[in-house]
Amino acid sequence: MNLKLHKKDFKPFLQSLMGEYDLFAPVQLIEGVSVYKQIDHPDEVDLTFPNPQKPMKEVFFPQSEAMFRYERVGKQNQVISTEEVKRKRIILGARPCDIQAVSLLDEVFSGKEYTDSYYLNKRNATTIIGMACGHPLSTCFCSSAGGSPFSRKGSDLFFIDLGESFLVELHTEKGMIFQKNKFFTEVGAEEIRLAKNFEEKAIQKTDATVPVEGIEKRLDLMVESQFWDRVHEKCIGCRVCTYLCPTCHCFDIMDEALTQGGQRVRNWDSCLSPLYSQETSGHNPRPTNRERTRQRIMHKFNYFPKNFGRIACVGCGRCIIYCPVHFDIRQAIHWTSARRLKIQRGEQLTNP
Repeated sequence: MNLKLHKKDFKPFLQSLMGEYDLFAPVQLIEGVSVYKQIDHPDEVDLTFPNPQKPMKEVFFPQSEAMFRYERVGKQNQVISTEEVKRKRIILGARPCDIQAVSLLDEVFSGKEYTDSYYLNKRNATTIIGMACGHPLSTCFCSSAGGSPFSRKGSDLFFIDLGESFLVELHTEKGMIFQKNKFFTEVGAEEIRLAKNFEEKAIQKTDATVPVEGIEKRLDLMVESQFWDRVHEKCIGCRVCTYLCPTCHCFDIMDEALTQGGQRVRNWDSCLSPLYSQETSGHNPRPTNRERTRQRIMHKFNYFPKNFGRIACVGCGRCIIYCPVHFDIRQAIHWTSARRLKIQRGEQLTNP
């Protein structure tokens, strides 16, 4: 179902949502830094960024999350659970790549073998209002990663910016609840045509040339390759690419104790950290940056596809934009393709 929301009604619409839901949306904290955050007032919402710096995954999988708390009551410890989500939630303005990334995290945190109640409870309580990406950046390659700047998959509602209004598409049961919302009006054929034109132009802007298809098979032949000697040279191990990646989901768990209580906390971690794979004995199977860089790329493009049938990358480009040494993962993918061709032809391999 297609409807329309005039921009003059946008803030009143958000205010109405806040009466019933916890509303999360892109918010600019300081100049150049945008995150998904629970808002207290419609004026906080900032949809000018093609993508917030920190991904939407943080709404479901926080950077730091108390798994439970405990406090001393008399001679006993009383445990307080933090699993429950007390109010329904809405995420507004999520771009298609971030929504695709959450569908990948669903496989990890709510799959057949393991269910994470902290993640799943938030996920089930959330309605996602997707936002078409009308102006993809030069670093975007969602089209190569199986997505699209106008992909509706995973959105309950989907907004397309038409200038003076938003075209509103309702796609799921959670979305259809809004079909009689007082701020939504009928949409005309000309507005639907305009949205289609925007979609075609946006798709042309994304990089569809990254050779992702078959990469897991190429990497099977490169586990001990000299390729990794060259690829890791730029990386300084700052881990910003993994923290800002919408699909990375490594975490560590710590107990924080106080005199009369404490809590167990889950924090984001990174496979690029020297301590991440270090064993209690002191042995580290990934002792250098070479092995850790290999792990990052192998997990996304080899291990994850073998386990879940698709790559753990959505082409959002954050790791390219925010890397302090300008490591471009697209270049690494192109290099794997070039090496495969040389192997097939029996040519001499060079680095990379």
